[in-house]
Amino acid sequence: MPIKIQNGLPAQKTLESENIFVMTNDRAVSQDIRPLKIVIVNLMPNKIETETQLLRLLGNTPLQVDIELLQMATHTSKNTSADHLTNFYKVFDDIKDQYYDGMIVTGAPVEKLEFEQVDYWEELCEIFEWSKKHVYSTFNICWGAQAAIYYHHGVPKHTLDEKLSGVYVHRVMDIFHPLMRGFDDKILLPHSRYTGVHRSDIREHDELEILASSNIAGVAIVANKNGRQFYIFGHAEYDRNTLAGEYFRDCNKGLKPQLPYNYFPGNDPRALPALTWRSYATILYSNWLNYYVYQRTPYDLNELKDMQ
Repeated sequence: MPIKIQNGLPAQKTLESENIFVMTNDRAVSQDIRPLKIVIVNLMPNKIETETQLLRLLGNTPLQVDIELLQMATHTSKNTSADHLTNFYKVFDDIKDQYYDGMIVTGAPVEKLEFEQVDYWEELCEIFEWSKKHVYSTFNICWGAQAAIYYHHGVPKHTLDEKLSGVYVHRVMDIFHPLMRGFDDKILLPHSRYTGVHRSDIREHDELEILASSNIAGVAIVANKNGRQFYIFGHAEYDRNTLAGEYFRDCNKGLKPQLPYNYFPGNDPRALPALTWRSYATILYSNWLNYYVYQRTPYDLNELKDMQ
């Protein structure tokens, strides 16, 4: 089944070239079907790249998905054109009366700031609170996961000694959990962050469950046991060259970054990185859409306002 996107979204050509079935609004309105409504809160600087990465994974399932893109009204994006934002993005006031099967909150390059120092923090908190009665299940990524688990559960983030960057092996803690179905005992996931959460802080909350963890990278995937929030502290959605792009960007800034761990063949930055995590990412997003969005969300989304 297709993923429904807006007419002219740049990701369309990329996804079609990869044989991912996309459907524009013009074609979708002729079908009598209720697609899953997913809103993506895109906090990343390069929004077009992030859109394409997420749509690739959301579009690779048998479910029809209707996507809306959300930007922060209280933040001016410097890396994405105003025309693109005007044509394809909404702000919270545009959607606050709507209901959604699912929501994705992306990462953001603001980890070194305290949450309250981020210029759109109050707006993001408003969205987190709104989601309790307007979204069935939320999938939070990297800094978005740190922000959400802090807001919903008070779990703090901690600054790492150096940037965590690379592709890490993680142990699946519960292979029978619906989000983990189809995974091997160990999985690969990329990380790219300066902060993290501690297992001990998470274990203080009975409503939270650690689903995947690494001896090096730490906690990677956490679930609220009610299925309403998931916290993914890595970047399963990353493309083959995303970590390389970040590494060379940091080099050009004179930051002298460490080579991403377990990424460049032979630790040679001139070599093409191997794409070793795509299958895990595909299963992760497919499981979330199937088990926690499609199968659990009420058909009438207005019923969400009465859910606890």
